[in-house]
Amino acid sequence: MDRIELRALGKINLGLDVIGKRDDGYHDVRMVMQTVNLYDQIILERKKEPGISMETNLSFLPVDGSNLAYRAARMLIDEFHIKGGIHIILHKRIPVSAGMAGGSANAASVLYGMNRMFGLGLSFHQLQERGVTLGADVPYCIMRGTAFAEGIGEILTPLDPCPKCSVLLAKPGISVSTKLVYGRLDSLTDYAHPDIYGILDGIREQDIRKIASCMGNVLENVTVEEYPVIEKIKEIMKQEGALGAMMSGSGPTVFGLYEERDAAKAAADRIKDLKLARQVYVTSIHHARRK
Repeated sequence: MDRIELRALGKINLGLDVIGKRDDGYHDVRMVMQTVNLYDQIILERKKEPGISMETNLSFLPVDGSNLAYRAARMLIDEFHIKGGIHIILHKRIPVSAGMAGGSANAASVLYGMNRMFGLGLSFHQLQERGVTLGADVPYCIMRGTAFAEGIGEILTPLDPCPKCSVLLAKPGISVSTKLVYGRLDSLTDYAHPDIYGILDGIREQDIRKIASCMGNVLENVTVEEYPVIEKIKEIMKQEGALGAMMSGSGPTVFGLYEERDAAKAAADRIKDLKLARQVYVTSIHHARRK
């Protein structure tokens, strides 16, 4: 196999709660993770000459060791003494630094693709063990679908698929520092926690309305105050028929769940007209094929 094309799927958090800060500086979390059908395209091409080369459609993205996809390739080349090299072509569609794990999804796809291309024989679990050294979201991005995440996000329990629905994604033209958000959350003494187990019940009952009503992201306690546009986008989505709307991850992307795609498109048009977001997409829930 000399060439392989892959889809690196973005994710949203149907629920995100922070349990506490660990001695190593990370935070223990409880999250309900869900992949969506918005993806980056990854093409891997085998080279005779050693080393890693990389190209992207966005000029500001790094194409060296500061890119997670590049680091994933380097990890496997070094560990398995792979002869020859790899060329990575990355076409980005997932918003960058958006709380959708785009970089982690790219790394997961490179691990998965190189495992196949070079016949390394690694199981999904073994890929996840390597992925977590690159980032807490990488093991989930290898698993995909609907999952309950604990620990720093690497302890994963696969769940029944979330009921199908349309998903509206809107990323405002701001950048949010994940480190800053978690740091400010640590300074808060009292804040509301989302109903994570209510979401799990809704998934078990296949009740999208219950899932939406229980959705919540504890990090909004910090980001909404700092960036009011996030709350404005949520309000527009709900006014236009969203069952629920929430920030994904540490933000700033906001998503809304809709039973009808036309309603999601109408909300997308309104958000664009009001110039509240720089990138707006209507997509859907992704159902993973479990191994």
